[in-house]
Amino acid sequence: QVQLVESGGGLVQAGGSLSLSCAASGRTFSSYVMAWFRQAPGKEREFVAAISRSGGSIHYKDSVKGRFTIVRDNAKNTVYLQMNSLKPEDTAVYYCAAESSVVVTSKPYEYDYWGQGAQVTVSS
Repeated sequence: QVQLVESGGGLVQAGGSLSLSCAASGRTFSSYVMAWFRQAPGKEREFVAAISRSGGSIHYKDSVKGRFTIVRDNAKNTVYLQMNSLKPEDTAVYYCAAESSVVVTSKPYEYDYWGQGAQVTVSS
């Protein structure tokens, strides 16, 4: 069992930066692939970024490549999402997720545990 708690987010103007953190409970954080998803009003939840258990494999949604960075610190049981050059279309609730397989996947149904979400709003 893993509990995930997001923090960070908020309101920023277009072109600005925000950082999200996701703290995980338990002693087996390093056993989980971690990911960030987002969901805008009226839209389906979509993949943003994922990182392998060791951090050696990282995948991004095409539209955030070069702007977002996912990093994990297994000693602190935390995964981060640094978001730069934010655009209004990045506005959404961002969710942290964990899955116990070895495969880094962008499919939300593969993820076993989810955080409560953090609001990110980018004004134009």
